[in-house]
Amino acid sequence: MRKNKGMPMEEQSGPLMADVARLAGVAISTVSRALANPGRVNEKTRARIDAAAKKLGYTPNAMARGLRVGKSNTIMIILPGSLYYGVSQVIPQVLQSINKALLQNGYNLMIANLGRDAESERHILDLAFGGTVRGAIILSSKLPEVDGRSLANAGLPTISMLLDMSDAGVPSVVTNDREAVRDATADLIHLGHRRFLYLAGPENNYHDLERFSGVVEALQEAGLSESAVVRSGGNLDYQHGFDIGLQAASDFAALADKPTAAIATSDDMAISFMSRVQRMGLSIPGGLSIVSFDGSPVCAFCSPPLSTIEQPMEEMGQMAVAILMAAIDRPEQKPEMRNVIRSRLIQRESVAAPVWLLANNFN
Repeated sequence: MRKNKGMPMEEQSGPLMADVARLAGVAISTVSRALANPGRVNEKTRARIDAAAKKLGYTPNAMARGLRVGKSNTIMIILPGSLYYGVSQVIPQVLQSINKALLQNGYNLMIANLGRDAESERHILDLAFGGTVRGAIILSSKLPEVDGRSLANAGLPTISMLLDMSDAGVPSVVTNDREAVRDATADLIHLGHRRFLYLAGPENNYHDLERFSGVVEALQEAGLSESAVVRSGGNLDYQHGFDIGLQAASDFAALADKPTAAIATSDDMAISFMSRVQRMGLSIPGGLSIVSFDGSPVCAFCSPPLSTIEQPMEEMGQMAVAILMAAIDRPEQKPEMRNVIRSRLIQRESVAAPVWLLANNFN
């Protein structure tokens, strides 16, 4: 019978790391490095170690490994609130990308919250100040602050994703919201559209400010005034995108001078808006063109398929993890504070030239 007195928890029963090393023909330290930081071991050696571990049924206990080195190997993700965002897959896609990248670097993901009330903020800060986590990635929201404590003062490597907090000294990974919407609006102007409806997110929200600024810039570049766009919404969070879209449809119906194109700041808004105006008898895109933001997979299956600006979630998640790993491993190095990954417009059948222009061209 094998005696393992004093061995870490993960090696008290079942195959040992030494068994894996012996079968793979490498040093124990190489096995440890391959499990904790796969990118630091060459591919052939890593493949031998993986094969040996699978053959022996060796599964390392991540918590025990963290305790053994005296440092947590858990990264917490701080959400802006509930995971529910309608059909939008932004948050799930982000979590999947981050989790994949963390596992490749020997870290585990912990979702720290499903709300941003005072109790949730305290829990997040307890994790940060208590040494439970090694770093944090905060999604599309401000740093937690409550009872005189702030994540900014926890001494914890922290990355912001989807919200630019570089001015506050937090390295940020964002997409080009303003430029992407400006280019999409410019495309609509090029098609002949001159009157627009803008479906807004919550007032003073970073994303809404950036995206509406993109619309205004495109209008100005085309010699059009800001009065060419009518805003709808502004009083509800993005989690209520369907409701924002329905309200926008009512606002659209009440307008005497109807816009010929609608720009929605989320796919949820666009989908409910399009459904409601179609039920009112309006043809899409014959009577109204629609473009939205997020790039949810369901947009391809709308009727008609919805043009949308797709956010590069996988690339953004990978970059956020890479910057965080560098902050943990090489804290003396100053990171790039603002990191931008471009979104792309997926053009589908919800956009066309306005009917009056088509009629004139035909005649």
